[in-house]
Amino acid sequence: MELSSLLSRFNEPETLKMAKLGRELRAQGVDVTDLSLGEPDFDTPNHIKEAAKKAIDDNFSHYTPVSGYLDLRQAVCTKLLRDNGLEYTPEQIIVSTGAKQSIANIVLALVDKGDEVIIPTPFWVTYSEIVKLAGGVPVLVRTKIDNDYKITPEELQAHITSKTKLFMFSSPCNPSGTVYTKEELFQLANVFEKHPHVSIMSDEIYEYINFIGKHESIAQFEAVKNQVIVINGLSKGYAMTGWRIGYLAAPISIVKACEKIQGQFTSATNSIGQRAAIAALLGDMQPTQQMIKAFTERRKLILQLVKEIPGLVCNEPAGAFYIFPEVASFFGKKTKDGIVIQNADDLCMYLLNVAHVSTVTGSAFGEPNCIRMSFANSIENIEKAFAKIKIALSSLS
Repeated sequence: MELSSLLSRFNEPETLKMAKLGRELRAQGVDVTDLSLGEPDFDTPNHIKEAAKKAIDDNFSHYTPVSGYLDLRQAVCTKLLRDNGLEYTPEQIIVSTGAKQSIANIVLALVDKGDEVIIPTPFWVTYSEIVKLAGGVPVLVRTKIDNDYKITPEELQAHITSKTKLFMFSSPCNPSGTVYTKEELFQLANVFEKHPHVSIMSDEIYEYINFIGKHESIAQFEAVKNQVIVINGLSKGYAMTGWRIGYLAAPISIVKACEKIQGQFTSATNSIGQRAAIAALLGDMQPTQQMIKAFTERRKLILQLVKEIPGLVCNEPAGAFYIFPEVASFFGKKTKDGIVIQNADDLCMYLLNVAHVSTVTGSAFGEPNCIRMSFANSIENIEKAFAKIKIALSSLS
């Protein structure tokens, strides 16, 4: 059987690959500590689960509108106004099967073969791969750790061409934890205002996991609001990863285009999850605040543990639940078996097979000198993981 050439355009997500390898080792009886997956280690709050149970009893078991229930889209609008000061109507919202589908919808709706898409590094692994799937050309702009992995207005301007169709970024950023300030976003918006042919995808799914203050969205600037597509979802802020509920807010023309695409892929996301999402968006935020408090404590711990390992160089994440240390100082070193660590991919496999700690190579995020470690795990497991990492790295020669 000859498979489609489409499969050769993009790669399997490294995050899922490492999680799979970790599961395989566990199945063999190996005690693997997971620092690879971006998933809150908390259960969905009870009031959200109760809403789902009620939805089942109330027979919300039929097809829903492709864009999502009207009252859910109204709830999204309420949330965007309440938390972000952004005014949208339900017609400007589409609910999808996770934020990943929202991102895919946008790229497939906007990007033609040969179109350029600017993506500052590091970026979430799926951005560039979806662009390739659509036939577009990812234009990766290398940012610097000294600038907290933020793209500057000058760097942005230098990479915009007549072929540029889309700009993709996240704040807070997965994997670096970078959070753009209001002033920094304003400076970027000034550049985009000069280039109305460029759309802006602002991935804000980590907005609540912010350690420095109020979340800021580039959509707040009226001069570029019609260029902005806000991506969000319930996985991170509400511990609802398995529910697969994402959404986007955008101009009506873009939402209609995404609705047309989604109608041929999945139609609407599941009805029960949508009813639960309403309870999440409009309900008690105390469980989210408690989760953020736990992440704050873990962030403090993991940054301390990183400093205790010579050779790891790390920015201080202002949001999300990852650290993204540079590890190039270990390249060229040998394991006890005489195997040379050539790159971050090798180092991640070494840590998995020797230290039994799963991480993710930075090459998947566009930064080949780094690895990503998640602190969405218990303090006990974080301490355990770093004790094993420290021993494994110190044994390289």
